[in-house]
Amino acid sequence: MNQDAGTPGQRGLWGDWDQPEQRWLLACQTHRGWRRSLLLEVSVRILFPTVLVVSVYLLFAGHHDAGGGFSGGLVAGLAFVLRYVAGGSEELAAAIRISPPVVMGGGLTLAVLTALVPAMFGEPVLSSAIWVAHPPVLGEIELPSSVIFDLGIYLLVTGAVLELLRTLGAGIETRELEEQVRETRHGEEGTQ
Repeated sequence: MNQDAGTPGQRGLWGDWDQPEQRWLLACQTHRGWRRSLLLEVSVRILFPTVLVVSVYLLFAGHHDAGGGFSGGLVAGLAFVLRYVAGGSEELAAAIRISPPVVMGGGLTLAVLTALVPAMFGEPVLSSAIWVAHPPVLGEIELPSSVIFDLGIYLLVTGAVLELLRTLGAGIETRELEEQVRETRHGEEGTQ
C-alpha cells in the first residue's frame, strides 16, 4: 500500500494537498443567512489590497500633497466597507483581527502623545521635526514627525469606521435574520 497517497481527511503527498485550507468563496450564503455573490466577492478580494495601498499612499503624501491621516483613514475604512458588503460581519471579522475600539484607542493615544511630546522639550504643542536619512539606493528621505500624528489620526478614523460597521451592521443582520425566521414560521404554519 502506498503511504504517500494519504487517506481521505489526511494531508498526504497525493491526498488533498491541492484543497484550500480556508474557504473564502462560499457557494450561496453563510450559515447566518447572508446572501453571497461570487462576482462581488472576487472583485472585492482584488480591490481590497489595492484600496489599502492607496490609503497608505494618502497617509504619507499628506505632508506635501493632498491627503493625510484623515483622508487615508477614510479610504481604508471604505476598503473595509467593501469587505462588509461582500460578505457581512463574518468577512469583516476575517479581515481585521483587532477590536475596533482598540484600534481607535491606539490611534488616539498615538496622536495625543505626538502632539504633546514637543511640549516636554519647551516647543509649542504640535511642533514638527524632520528626520533625514540617506539610504544608499534611495537617496535622501525626509520623515517629518507629523507623519506619526497622521498615523494616529489614520488609525482613529479607520477604527471609527470599523466600529460603525460592527454596531450598525449587526443591527441590520439581526433584523434580516428575524424576518427570515418569521417567514419560515409563517411557511410552516401554512403547511400544517
